[in-house]
Formats: sequence, C-alpha cells, structure tokens
Amino acid sequence: MRLPMMRRTAWLTAAAALTVVLGTAPAGADGAWQKVGVDARSGVSGIAYEGRTGDGTGVHVLVVHDNKRTGQQRLSRVTHWEGSYGISPIAWDGPEPVDLEAIESIPGMPGEYLALTGRGIVFRLKVDGGTATVVDYTPLPAIGEGDDFESFALVAQNGKLAALWADRGTGADRPATLYAAPLTFAPWGQPLFGAVTRRSYLAPYPTDGATRHISDLSVTGSGRIIASSAADAGDDGPFDSAVSDAGRVTVSPTGRVRVALATSPTVLGTFPQYKIEAVECLPGSTDALLGTDDENLGGYVRTMSFCGS
Repeated sequence: MRLPMMRRTAWLTAAAALTVVLGTAPAGADGAWQKVGVDARSGVSGIAYEGRTGDGTGVHVLVVHDNKRTGQQRLSRVTHWEGSYGISPIAWDGPEPVDLEAIESIPGMPGEYLALTGRGIVFRLKVDGGTATVVDYTPLPAIGEGDDFESFALVAQNGKLAALWADRGTGADRPATLYAAPLTFAPWGQPLFGAVTRRSYLAPYPTDGATRHISDLSVTGSGRIIASSAADAGDDGPFDSAVSDAGRVTVSPTGRVRVALATSPTVLGTFPQYKIEAVECLPGSTDALLGTDDENLGGYVRTMSFCGS
C-alpha cells in the first residue's frame, strides 16, 4: 500500500538518536553474553547486519524492539565487539509499526531493510545515520489463521531474490509453518511476493508445551537455513532456546524457490535461561550473532560459530 503524504516522526529526535551507550560483557559463566537491554521495552526481537567497524574487529547491526505503544523505541543500532558493545537509538520516520519482530537487510541495496511485525506487515526502510525512513509497507501474502510471525530472512542466488518467514508455532499441536516466495519490488518501493510455498517444522529443542518452533531465521551464503526456537514461561522466565540447522533453500535462475527442511534437524547449540528471538549470519564469517528478548530481564547478544558451509 502507498504511504500517505504526511509522515509522523517518532518522538526521538535525530540528535538523541546519535547518543551512544557503551558497555562491557557481564562477568561470570555467561560472560559471552552482552546485555544490551534492561527491560521488556529494550529486548532484541530481530537483527540485521549493517556493516563492519572501521578497524574490522566489530560489526554494526540494527535491532528491532517489539514495542506496541506510540512513541516507544522501535529500532536501535548495536555495535558489537567481543567483550564490549555500543548502542544508539534510531529515530523512526513514518507510520509506526506495532510489534516489530524481525529485520533483514536487502541484498544489493545498501542502507535498505525489510522489517516484519508479528501480524505480518512488512515495512521497507531506508536507514541514513540516526534515522529510519519508511519507504512503503504491505502485508505478507498467504497469512494463515492464527499466524504469529517472529522471523524473516532474505536469500539472493543466481541474480534472484527470495524471502523466507514463519509462523512461530506453539508446542506439539502447532508446528511452525515456514513460508517462502520470490521477492521483487514495485517502482515506488513496495515489496512484491511471488508464488508461496509452505513447509511444517518442529524444533528438536526445546520440547515443552510452550515451544515456539521458529523464533528467527537466517540463511548462509550456501543456502543453509539456520533457525532459532524458544520457550517462554512468562515475562520473568524461565526461558530456554536453541539454534538448529533446519534445512536448505535454493533459488533458480528463473526465480523458483525450493525449500528442503531436515527430517531430523541438527541442534547446533542450546541456551537455557535465554529466549533467543534473533539470529543473523554475519557475511564473510562463520559467526552468527544471536539476540534475546528476555522480557523483564532485558536483552542480550553474543556470537557463535553456526554459519559455516
């Protein structure tokens, strides 16, 4: 759908958006996790790679927050190094989304991103410095009854682009539904989705009745689908989560998308006491940057070597 002529600008000014908060990794057995959010409004619901730091030792990423009220923070920039981090809020220029759950950079379009809400509205963004401007927005195709989305990934192969997203599912009675479709853009910027395919997916871990089988997705350069899953017992936990090798995706030279999910997904790592809602394979690396939305306990990030070929 086209944007209205008048845009609403978020309460955060561009000057405030450039304010940077620096921190170091927490001490103790979980020292690999870096706390980047302090409460339920600042957890990490999705991560998109933005670029390397000038010295090449760290990465800049954009993270979305699943806030729902007018004026609450929707987007931040995190600069991550092993052992330290920086955070700066990003001002939102345009119609405010409700419950952002995922974000992904658009291949071949520097500074442009697609962000997804839990109910399936895709926002195309242009990020310049401390401001994210809404270019356009549209609903996902083929939304199923009761679908609740927490994941979105883009894959570029053979000169074509495809999108993957998933209804998260809940427990043994509702597997996740992984959707895939070719993706193009209208001249005015609207995302356009082609024919949609669907696959059911059950996470190998966690296995309790509250398991969200897919809480985020990322795709490696070779087409491996890396999926996180999470269990949430309430705003104060306890939480549990895992990252698994879920299968593969290919995009043909004609744009046809094929998804082959693993019959028995391989668990790459388990993370008791954390609720992983963001997974981003970092280009040129085997590392995945993981992010958590631990509700009242805040949010954390860390890297793990999950994205090799």
